[in-house]
Amino acid sequence: MHALVYTGTQKIDYREEKDPTPKPGENIIKVQASGICGSDMHAYHGNDERRIPPLILGHEISGISLDGKYKDKSVVVNPLISCENCNYCQNEREHLCPERTMIGMSTPIKREGGFAELVSVPEKNIYEIPKNLSIKEAALAEPAAVALHAVLLAEKNLKKPLSECKILIQGAGAIGLLCGLFLNKEKNYSNIIMSDPNKKRLNECGKYLKASFVVPDDKSIKENHFDLILESVGLEITRHQAINSIAPGGTIVHIGLTQPSGTFNFKKLTIQEVTLVGTYCYTNEDFKNSLAILKDKKLGDLGWIEYRDLKKGSDAFQEIHNGSCIAPKIILIP
Repeated sequence: MHALVYTGTQKIDYREEKDPTPKPGENIIKVQASGICGSDMHAYHGNDERRIPPLILGHEISGISLDGKYKDKSVVVNPLISCENCNYCQNEREHLCPERTMIGMSTPIKREGGFAELVSVPEKNIYEIPKNLSIKEAALAEPAAVALHAVLLAEKNLKKPLSECKILIQGAGAIGLLCGLFLNKEKNYSNIIMSDPNKKRLNECGKYLKASFVVPDDKSIKENHFDLILESVGLEITRHQAINSIAPGGTIVHIGLTQPSGTFNFKKLTIQEVTLVGTYCYTNEDFKNSLAILKDKKLGDLGWIEYRDLKKGSDAFQEIHNGSCIAPKIILIP
């Protein structure tokens, strides 16, 4: 098979690889679409110890099952693999499982990802794609589940009704946009400011999202102003802005993973009773719900997705890296 292989820092090679050999309980998926995630970019930059080259990245996967229970059916993959036996898994919090791993990661065991013509996946992680949802758009189910989980977690931690909140979304990538779309479409809420240094990407998001769109140093991002901040970037500088801009008693939901550490104003967090919540992924229920939401077209037109050939994936990674990419989401097609 052909695959897009992460071979070193800022190195992605399209080359011939061995076909996957399924382990017991796994099925082979003929990949039809696989999205580039922010975590794939972290690996590309050499900043993810969980993804060690050489490795086939990619975990936002849809395709055709070639065997097993879903043979010849259009399917989408929930890439989060948990033990199913621990306290977290038994209480529907499998996303916190200490033994969790993911497709397209090297640890705790190496699992090649979906930037390939074929991928082996545990059958328990495969879902049949509902009618009325295209196989290409189904690849969005995983990032949609991340955003849905973040919005639900935000609402749970707010100290006043969502309808009374002023919201800042930091980052106009897929997660930031999807958070905004869930707020628009599912929560009927639009008092949102979205910030990003990439003005072209902001303009693209503006075609689909009801919000105000600004660069990060815009005067509208005021000190002690926002009741909720969804931080989908994960840089030290964006965290600084988040804690500076959050109102007393407000909530910051931290989703981004770009920089794992750095300075932070814990004094303000403490004195002003700010709630800081981290979130990385989603529950199985979130994944199922995101798939149903996509099926019912509740997020509106998904024209902000850009589809590209897998063999040109290296160019896509480079464009995301240098900031010239306009699309909030690129999905690669083998």
